[in-house]
Amino acid sequence: MNIRRVPFDHPDAVKLNDQVQAEYHVRYGDGGDATHLDPAMFLPPSGVYLIAYDEQDRPVATGGWRTQNKSDEGYLDGDAELKRMYVMEELRGRGLARRILAALEEDARSAGRTRMVLETGSKQPEAVALYSSSGYEPCARFGYYRFHELSMCFAKPL
Repeated sequence: MNIRRVPFDHPDAVKLNDQVQAEYHVRYGDGGDATHLDPAMFLPPSGVYLIAYDEQDRPVATGGWRTQNKSDEGYLDGDAELKRMYVMEELRGRGLARRILAALEEDARSAGRTRMVLETGSKQPEAVALYSSSGYEPCARFGYYRFHELSMCFAKPL
């Protein structure tokens, strides 16, 4: 796999984002994640967006982080928020998400962020297992879905 930095509005990023949104809709029945994301949020040094490409140069997995600081949405100073982690269904279980997660953590650490945070949901047990096995622990809820009963928030010191 070849992991590359791309803009959040790159055509391959848009394609994978559409796929993850469709999966969220199937799992939650709500049309997908309504969190506002602007491509500028993922521009270094305030964030980054990654895509993994397979041997045929097809985009197969993605993830990004964006800077967050103390706010009334529950973020803390120094937070890096993980967004749009996704692996195409037929390629899951091969360690792609773990590789992207490690690359995102390293990038956020290099940018001076002190904590990686993420929000997932109880209907995504694979995501919960990945984050728990990668050292993430439950934390106070934050972000757009902080009052939603299915929301689960995790954090890991960087």
